[in-house]
Amino acid sequence: MKKTCIIIAGPTAVGKTPIALNLAKHFNTQIISADSRQCFKELSIAVAKPAPAELSEIHHHFINSHSIHEAISAADYEKYALTSAEKIFQQNDIAVMVGGTGLYIKAFCEGLDPIPAVDEKIRNEIITAYELYGIDWLQEQVKKNDPAYHASGEMQNPQRMMRALEVKLSTGNSITTFQSKQKINRDFNIIQIGLELPRDILYTQINNRVDEMMKIGLEEEASLLLPNRNLNALQTVGYRELFSYFDGEISLPKAIELIKQNTRHYAKRQMTWFKKDDSVVWMLPDFTLLLDYLKRSMKSS
Repeated sequence: MKKTCIIIAGPTAVGKTPIALNLAKHFNTQIISADSRQCFKELSIAVAKPAPAELSEIHHHFINSHSIHEAISAADYEKYALTSAEKIFQQNDIAVMVGGTGLYIKAFCEGLDPIPAVDEKIRNEIITAYELYGIDWLQEQVKKNDPAYHASGEMQNPQRMMRALEVKLSTGNSITTFQSKQKINRDFNIIQIGLELPRDILYTQINNRVDEMMKIGLEEEASLLLPNRNLNALQTVGYRELFSYFDGEISLPKAIELIKQNTRHYAKRQMTWFKKDDSVVWMLPDFTLLLDYLKRSMKSS
């Protein structure tokens, strides 16, 4: 059988982790994370990292693999994930990838398109303005100058937004126009599964998960990370809202409400990204349904 990577994608809180764990156990294989935050060893509760027992049971690549002081790009992830897949394929015909960072999954599946060099003066001006005026200013500038990226990009990620803005102001074209031009054909099969739930059920799961995060110590985790609040890795839902609470700008109940709201918005953006990919097969987060589909799909390939 040709080597195959089964990718489990979808929005946050839909149930990707238990499905991927069961899949890895079924095929006696390892998991490659496609989450842009779970790779940071200093982050845990807010990024919904798998439990220590789950990480010890199944070997995970790209979890606890980096520090928040390291900058990681989609190109870095592509190289890391391909190397991990190669290692897994030396022992097993099946690898499992799971995560909700669409750009990372796209880089792994298709490669990345070259983007023209940007004007260093423009880049420095954007960085300076962001440091002065913050993420709200940056979001507004991206919305104004690159509505295409605003509609589908990571609008809580300053690094990605600054990248989009500098490309638009330097080239006159949206960063999205430099994407999806040529796809690289990998030397292994890729099966992309998207997990989805009715919106009301997903939103209830998001709200319940945030409540559970608070119970198990999210506030304490955020307080320990406060000295690093300006790092890109900390521009993450769950931390930013609590930082505002620590600053006295909002109450704790308001911070929790905002975490839930911003997580729901993030889930919606994730679905917008993944739904653009016709190669993703959508289904409920049901392991039996998934196995039935995989048996049929892998038999015919």
